[in-house]
Amino acid sequence: MPEAVSSLSDALTRAHAAHELGRLNEAERICLAILAAEADHVDALHLLAVVQSRRGNHMNALASYERALAIRPDHPEALYGCGNTLYALGRFKEAVASYDRVLAMRPNTARALNNRGNALRRLKRYDEALASYEQAVRVRPNYSEALNNRGICLYEIKRYEDALASYEQALAIQSDRPEMLNNRGICLHRLRRLAEAIESYDAALAIRPDYCEALKNRGVALDELKRFEEALADYDKALAIRPDLPDTLNNRGLTLQRVNRAVEALACYERALALRPDDPVILNNRANSLVQLGRFEEARASFDAALAIDPDYAQAHVNSAYARLLLGDFARGWEEHEWRWQLDRHRPQAADFFQRFWRGNEDIAGKTILLHSEQGFGDSIQFSRYAILLAERGARVVVTVPLALARLFARLAGVHEVVAGGPATPPFDFHCSLMSLPLAFATRLDTVPAMPRYLSAPADMIEAWRARLRSGGRLRVGIAWSGNPDNWNDHNRSMPLDALLPLTDLPIEVVSLQKDVPDRDRATLDRRADIADFGPRLTDFLETAALASLVDVVVTVDSAVAHLAGALGRPTWILLAFLADWRWLLDREDSPWYPSARLFRQRRPDDWDEVVARVKRELARLLDRAGTAGR
Repeated sequence: MPEAVSSLSDALTRAHAAHELGRLNEAERICLAILAAEADHVDALHLLAVVQSRRGNHMNALASYERALAIRPDHPEALYGCGNTLYALGRFKEAVASYDRVLAMRPNTARALNNRGNALRRLKRYDEALASYEQAVRVRPNYSEALNNRGICLYEIKRYEDALASYEQALAIQSDRPEMLNNRGICLHRLRRLAEAIESYDAALAIRPDYCEALKNRGVALDELKRFEEALADYDKALAIRPDLPDTLNNRGLTLQRVNRAVEALACYERALALRPDDPVILNNRANSLVQLGRFEEARASFDAALAIDPDYAQAHVNSAYARLLLGDFARGWEEHEWRWQLDRHRPQAADFFQRFWRGNEDIAGKTILLHSEQGFGDSIQFSRYAILLAERGARVVVTVPLALARLFARLAGVHEVVAGGPATPPFDFHCSLMSLPLAFATRLDTVPAMPRYLSAPADMIEAWRARLRSGGRLRVGIAWSGNPDNWNDHNRSMPLDALLPLTDLPIEVVSLQKDVPDRDRATLDRRADIADFGPRLTDFLETAALASLVDVVVTVDSAVAHLAGALGRPTWILLAFLADWRWLLDREDSPWYPSARLFRQRRPDDWDEVVARVKRELARLLDRAGTAGR
């Protein structure tokens, strides 16, 4: 039976007191008793709705608010609470309307302005949302919650510097809010200020050590700094608190893949998919781990599952392309590779021209085609060979490349003009990315234009470099051990200089072809008088080409030097990680792209010592065959 009430006013006071003390069941019982006595008691209906909302019973709360508002349509607190409940139910347009009714009566209600901004943001009406937050802050200048929400809105529209400023304002008012510190960290992360992002996550975790979101985000930042063990520790802490976090499981899997622990990574993705089976991102990452394990049919099925859920998921298309190219399926691989233009990291490189993108179908004879570079130097060198094929079809070929490649590409057969480092270009009829040319030419594994040599250095430059080298008649070996540190997989494909030092035990002349020496290797190189170091003189790739032309063998990791040496036709021994980049295919010791190349693959992940030992044995065999005869 309903609770007996002697005075409705006293009962409502007791209900409010119970609510404030968190005794929600008691508050609800009293409200129901009041309503049993007076069904149209607006204040009891309002408080009942508040209690129901706090308990997560949003549909019941909405019904109570609507009953109250049917009796008193101008009840501002009920309208405000109704707006909050509609927001919780995802009915954002109706929530905005409810807040608007509050603000029509009380224009300076800061909390209604703030929450209205939240609903507008969820509707992607960002300009209106920002205006609402800014009005809330004008009404209440120290309103840290509105400043934080304004930061979230600015972040969502990619105004990252402005978002950071808003978070800073919020934290200047209320520095002990872990959610705000976490948001600030996310923004700093996006701005690539990773060390500061970690400091912000640290501050959030100092206040709330069990804050799983901050642990996950710090893990991602540590991963990007290649502090993999620390990243894994953060993910493990978060999962110890909440084992049911699919995003954290997914991120843990990514880090495990990066340190070649693919079996454990796959287990993470399986756990994440058990929680969220239709997540295309997790299915895509699972597919990548299966590629890493050599389980290609399962990987293909996982890519297909991701794309069945989201057919426009560009990253899954691109990763599927890499898997297909790795397997030699060039027909599908090149097509899928074109999805890269939809990715944020490639979109700035997508040339925006009025002229048509050449896809191989149009007659190019007598036309000018502009070729533009993208991605790394090695990619540009590898695919520049297609300029020769275009010239053979009667095209006038113009190439735009970074300055470091300009002089080298000016010597490429078939190239009429090179534009270096800027947006200005001469008139042209068609354009094409260098990495889209294999698709345009319908390149298949057996039709790769494998030219023995298509780049060169001028004779006078070569002679200038010859004068700088020793002339002892020994076998001359050029070495490069490190690629671009910004490459996502550089920690796997590059090695420390120390790993190559066993080669110096042989009676050979060692020449460094490394332009930029990693900090970790500088001291080692400086104390090795037996390694000729010309880094500061390697001002562009033409200088490196001239020096590489004077060595008998180039021994290099998978870097631009590998492509340069192969394009020069020099004997090139390429040292590859256990799962190498797609362009080196699978289980081959040769390359269809570079006839002069030999591939030395890791037989176990992270084991460079065994690879270098094999290279050393092969160099010793060369020495045995050549004796000590000079060149």
